[in-house]
Amino acid sequence: MDITEKASNYAHDVADKIANASNQAAETIEEKGEQLIDAEQRLMKNCQGYVRTNPVTSLAIAAATGFLLSRLISGR
Repeated sequence: MDITEKASNYAHDVADKIANASNQAAETIEEKGEQLIDAEQRLMKNCQGYVRTNPVTSLAIAAATGFLLSRLISGR
């Protein structure tokens, strides 16, 4: 086996390893994305339930948050 064949085989091996690593990374990112979507849906259901059971408190929290954000954004 000459040097060019060895270099070619090495390059193929490296390319295969890179392809495998990229596939694993893509699968992991897909799984994490699905987990984030599930977490978001659970959080939204929890928030909706809280607002339904505590409408006055929720309104007060929303008003206070709006007031604080307006003060922070206005820069006064």
